Amino acid sequence: MKRISFRKLLPWLIVAAIVAFAVYRLKFSPTPATAHTIATGEVRGEVMGTGTLEARVKTTISPRIQERLAEVLVDQGDSVKSGQLLARLDDAETKQQVAIADATLIAARATVERVRSDEATAQAVLKQAQQDHQRSIDLLAAKISSQADFDKTAEALHVAEADLKRAQSAILEAESQVVTAEKTLLYQKEHLAFTEMRSPYDGLVTRRDRDPGGIVVPGASILQVVATNEIWVSAWVDETAMTGLQAGQPARVVFRSEPAKSCAGEVARLGHEADRETREFVVDVRVKELPENWTIGQRAEVFIETGHKSGVLLLPPQFIRWREGKAGVFVNDHGHARWRGVTLGLRGLQNVEVTRGLSAGEQIVRPVEGQKQPLTDGQRIKAK
Repeated sequence: MKRISFRKLLPWLIVAAIVAFAVYRLKFSPTPATAHTIATGEVRGEVMGTGTLEARVKTTISPRIQERLAEVLVDQGDSVKSGQLLARLDDAETKQQVAIADATLIAARATVERVRSDEATAQAVLKQAQQDHQRSIDLLAAKISSQADFDKTAEALHVAEADLKRAQSAILEAESQVVTAEKTLLYQKEHLAFTEMRSPYDGLVTRRDRDPGGIVVPGASILQVVATNEIWVSAWVDETAMTGLQAGQPARVVFRSEPAKSCAGEVARLGHEADRETREFVVDVRVKELPENWTIGQRAEVFIETGHKSGVLLLPPQFIRWREGKAGVFVNDHGHARWRGVTLGLRGLQNVEVTRGLSAGEQIVRPVEGQKQPLTDGQRIKAK
């Protein structure tokens, strides 16, 4: 029987040693783990949402008539007051129309005065005709006057009555012309008012879309104005947080332009329609304090406070593990990771309240960053 030389066995022995070392490292060597000591503190339950800064009231300043744009008196970024003149159209032709309508009204009123004078004359003529006719009746009865004289006075009376009716009809016609002239003047003045575009409220010009010189048509945007008395962030929040939200809750707003600063806010209103794709709904958070530089449409995160507790056990959420829908953590038990179920309370973004399962001073562990293999119950660990 041939003896196998040691030199030939050496490579196999090295491989076996490496495998044994690897098995030892995997099964028996302590696994590095990140540790955290449980302590008491304060927790604020918060719901986070991401949205954009919006104005509750915003208006497009546009003309109601087609005309040449003569002036734009404000620019983007200007603050404006209610009733302030913002832009003006060319009003030369409209002013002429107002002057014509005013002259027509004056002429119509003069016509009324004239026909009223005609009525007074017709009434005087009618009164004289009535007297003459009565006198002719008396003379005819006394056989002093002839039938022909009586017929003449009767005819004169009928003519006087017809003239009075005609004068009265002329008055009605002249008065209706006055009403028409008044309405025409009112229309032309209102048309003239359309050449001036004024701010409907105190606010801010966020956009300027047109410059003087061009022809603008009804509905064409000249300026965009927003009311600054009600500015909020319209944030999208996951529908699972709906039950804990209500109007009036305090909130903080973090703008991406100033990520280190939180602005005070409160929930203004809750949306009642969820997006069918993302399963989120809109929550409008009123901003009580705006940064020095802000723009409508800029992105921001809102953190809505749903509860507040002090002196409770705190657990960082990254240490929580789930098994069959139940929360738990790995506790450092003399260098071994031991699974323990816990009961959670108020949830904050940085910490979660633990109501059962842990005590102050206990150390919990989780895999170090970059380690893909999860911890197992009883595994040896080296806590950091």
